[in-house]
Amino acid sequence: MPRPIQAIIHQSALRHNLAVMRRHVPDSRIMSVVKANAYGHGIENAYAGLRASDGFALLEVDEAQRVRALGWRGPILLLEGVFDARDLELCSRLGLWHTVHCDEQIDMLAAHKTHVPHRVFLKLNAGMNRLGFTPARYRAAWSRLNALPQVEEVSFMMHFSDADRYGMDASDTTAVATPLAMFQQVTQDLPGERCICNSAALLRFGQPQQMGLDWVRAGIALYGSAPDYPHRTATDWNLQPAMSLRSRIIAVQQLQPGDTVGYGSTFVAERPMRLGVVACGYADGYPRICGTGTPVLVDGVASRTIGRVSMDMLAVDLEPARAAGRAAGYGSEVVLWGRSSHGTSLSIDTVAAHAQTVGYELMCAVAARVPVLVEELA
Repeated sequence: MPRPIQAIIHQSALRHNLAVMRRHVPDSRIMSVVKANAYGHGIENAYAGLRASDGFALLEVDEAQRVRALGWRGPILLLEGVFDARDLELCSRLGLWHTVHCDEQIDMLAAHKTHVPHRVFLKLNAGMNRLGFTPARYRAAWSRLNALPQVEEVSFMMHFSDADRYGMDASDTTAVATPLAMFQQVTQDLPGERCICNSAALLRFGQPQQMGLDWVRAGIALYGSAPDYPHRTATDWNLQPAMSLRSRIIAVQQLQPGDTVGYGSTFVAERPMRLGVVACGYADGYPRICGTGTPVLVDGVASRTIGRVSMDMLAVDLEPARAAGRAAGYGSEVVLWGRSSHGTSLSIDTVAAHAQTVGYELMCAVAARVPVLVEELA
């Protein structure tokens, strides 16, 4: 019998979260971002819940092939464009749109022999300084692309670096209005569709700013994580967790005052207490940095971890669940994040905060050895 740890993918939550995003930008089309294997959920697992998307955005050509193999015939955008000239032939064959963010990619297109012209998205570097042409060079890049017979249509895109900044609101001109004005200035009078919002910008600024969006790119919010946590939570945005990491207690220890727990003896019991040993560790993707006090659910009741996380195990406090009238012993369910079978939930953002990281990293870090169960749509 396998270890009792399991990652459950909730397709109904993905569908719900996509509907939430659509209500925020009813006049725009939504590209669901499924890069990093759908943020660790699995492209094949997530597809049914995201099928109502208008398009998909991802990084790798092989990920695009997987989406096409599922039956998707609509738009797919390569967010970082092609990495090699040979990828352009695959773009033609699979009907992929691709980002152009540097001169080298324009050179590849200019040398490419094709009977199928390409749809490209010209990226502006609006201050993040990762990918894209600076405002001073943007229109020249557009002119080069527009003159190529290999290019059928040029669209325009950018990325907000600070839309998720804590403490910011719609009046913050430096975080959203300034890069947006830059984008509008350099694309003024240029024909083509615009694609500029990530989850944070979509939820927080999409309607108030009246950006005139053709396309938005919905990412982390689709998977049930708040893009601006802790300013707002997933519950505040009416988002549901799309992944639950659950395990069970495989041993129980009765501690006396002075007893220690785990490597380094970092936890010392101050009173008699019961703890449960859970089949989950850092080799499963649970962060080792999560020390005593990281939230968990035991039999659906809020509790905490105790001591250091080991490779294959961690310890949890059984006292809160027992005080709530639950058995809380061998075989009890422990939710590391997501939904419990008792109807309660633990936000991945809360756990990520204790790990000094973000929900994205926890989703993507679930190890391949963790079995995955898909709760399919009804």
